[in-house]
Amino acid sequence: MQIFSTNIPKLPLLLKPFLLSLFFSVAFLFTFLSSRSPSSHPLLPKTTPSLQTSPNLLINSSSSTADLRIRRRYPTYESYIHHQLNKTLNPKLRKIWTTRDWDRKVRVFSAFFANLTRRRLLSNSSKSLCLGARVGQEVASLRRVGVSDSLGIDLVPRPPLVAAGDFHAQPFADETFDFEFSNVFDHALYPWKFAAEIERTLKPGGVCVLHVAISRRADKYSANDLFSVGPLVEMFKGSELVEVREIDGFGLDTEVVFRKKKKKIISENN
Repeated sequence: MQIFSTNIPKLPLLLKPFLLSLFFSVAFLFTFLSSRSPSSHPLLPKTTPSLQTSPNLLINSSSSTADLRIRRRYPTYESYIHHQLNKTLNPKLRKIWTTRDWDRKVRVFSAFFANLTRRRLLSNSSKSLCLGARVGQEVASLRRVGVSDSLGIDLVPRPPLVAAGDFHAQPFADETFDFEFSNVFDHALYPWKFAAEIERTLKPGGVCVLHVAISRRADKYSANDLFSVGPLVEMFKGSELVEVREIDGFGLDTEVVFRKKKKKIISENN
C-alpha cells in the first residue's frame, strides 16, 4: 500500500520571530484585560479626582471645595501683599476712587445697606466693620444710612474711615462687631482664615454679608475663584446661612448672608 505523505512547507526563517512575538503579545493582552477591575473599564463612569492643593492651604477635598480655586502660589506672604499693594497704591486708581467714583459707589452701597436694614440684618446701633475697604466708600455709605459706629480696614489706611489691617489677621478682639461686610473675598489668599477671622470678631448673633463673584471672574489681582456658595458654607462653620440672592455690585453677582450662631447656655441641675 502506498502511503502518501503531505509535505508542509517550512516557514521562512524571518517570519518565526514575528509569530512568536505576536503569540506572547496576545497572551499578555488577554491576561491584562482579565485582571482589570470593573470600575476601571473605559465605558464605566470614572470617579472624580480630589482637588489637589498645597499642604499649607489646608483646604479639605470635597465636592464643595472643588468650587474654590486658589489662583496662584506666591513664594512668600510678603510677595502676595506686594502684589495686592500694586492695585491699592496705584495713584491713578486712588484718584478715581476718591473723586468721580466716590459718589456713585457711595450711592450704590448706601442702597445695599438700606436694604439690609429693612430686612433687619443691620441696624443703626450695629457696631460695623468693612473688610478691604480701600478708601472707605463702604464706611461712608454705612454712616450715611445711620450706622455711625462704622470702620474699615485695609492694607493702606485712610483715616478717619479706614484703619490699617489685614483681613487674614484682624487687629481686633474677639466678639467686637455686630456686622461685617466685604466685597473682596476674591482677594483672600487664605479664604478659610478670612472666614475664621470674621467669625472670631463677630458677636454671637452678629451678621456677615459678603458680595462675591460666582458667575463672573474677577480681576487679575484676585487670589481665588469661587464657583458656588458651597465652600463659603463649609468655611463659616460657626454661622448659619441666612440667605443668598443675586445682585449687581461692581462686577460681583451674589450676596451671601451669614449669622454667627449664639452660644448655647447649659444649665446645671443641682
